Amino acid sequence: MIILAGMFFLNGITAQNNKKIATVLNMDSKNMNYGDEQMGNLLRIELEKLDTFQVVDRYDLSYFMEKKVKQQYDELYKDMFAGKPQKADSCYRRLYNETQARFDNCFSKQCLVEVGKAFNSDKVVTGTAERFGDIIILTLKLIDVKSESIEKTQVNEYLNVQDEVPLMIRMSLLQLLHKSYDPELLKTISKRNNYESAINNNNKMSVNLNGPRSGFTLFTGETARIIQSPKEQGGFNAYPGMFQFGYQFEKQYLNEGSCQALFEFIPTITGFNENIFIPSLTIMNGFRENKYGWEIAFGPTFAGITKADGYYDANGNWQLAKKWNENTLGKNPYTITNRLDSRGDLQLNAAFILAVGKTFKSGRLNIPVNFYWVPGKDGSRYGVSVGFNAKKKK
Repeated sequence: MIILAGMFFLNGITAQNNKKIATVLNMDSKNMNYGDEQMGNLLRIELEKLDTFQVVDRYDLSYFMEKKVKQQYDELYKDMFAGKPQKADSCYRRLYNETQARFDNCFSKQCLVEVGKAFNSDKVVTGTAERFGDIIILTLKLIDVKSESIEKTQVNEYLNVQDEVPLMIRMSLLQLLHKSYDPELLKTISKRNNYESAINNNNKMSVNLNGPRSGFTLFTGETARIIQSPKEQGGFNAYPGMFQFGYQFEKQYLNEGSCQALFEFIPTITGFNENIFIPSLTIMNGFRENKYGWEIAFGPTFAGITKADGYYDANGNWQLAKKWNENTLGKNPYTITNRLDSRGDLQLNAAFILAVGKTFKSGRLNIPVNFYWVPGKDGSRYGVSVGFNAKKKK
């Protein structure tokens, strides 16, 4: 066991020593929240995470620059300012600042190859990042020091989500080095019309699918029978399938990973195609999946409907309770109930609603399609709703 452990340890050291050396300097950054040095540090960190190269440490880079300044000073000015410490210090600082400026702006291939050779590096990884409006163009280059040539260039266009710059660099690096990556994760920061998530809509609780809704609802059971009954019997003399029109307001309160959680408020008018006016308000708690746009929601729905107190007589016919004359007929022996009746008064009715759906996308256009179910003891109600909205630029 000791021998085997030793062999694994030695193999690990050999593998580490066999890694090629890579140098990373500053990245050229324009119109970004990160400066050249910060971008270079992020690129160096992400390259180290991949564990593909022995990456030259930034402190080694600083030491190399200071050593070069000292060497230049000793060769040119040491004897000139001997015994003159103030002038010597001033000259050294000037040389240091000039060298630092050249080092910070070392973006050309020739300069990068020169630094790579100074560290006996096999490769140099460099790049540029520039924002154009609402997009970021990130370019990474892999330079072979020995041949002094650009081995590969990777150019990516990302959304202007600058909090996710480290993720952008990581994705570009994986592609530059021919390593596997998550294409769906790449879409969240590169596809303009991809479903929203915590990545491409970071720290924003904006509404996504506010917009008009129209659809069709079908009543079943006893409710459908009443709707079809003649008006003199308390019915509506109407077809139990009705069109709806409304508007959806929604508010996200969670936007993490591949899931959004939101509240939905939907005022609706139903029945105008049958000359019936049924106002309603639905409040739902919804969960939306970001990858494909699937959604499920549930909650209470409140509707204003006409209901009346009445009873079923011996022949099974519905009669209004107020038409029973106790003075001539005595006390009503039938059970009084409250039910849907076109001759009644407007009352608030509450029920539970469950909805499932999917949002289809076409450019900036969102097209949510939802199916819902409202259970009830007098018959369930089923319906479909379709809407649209166009996401505005932030």
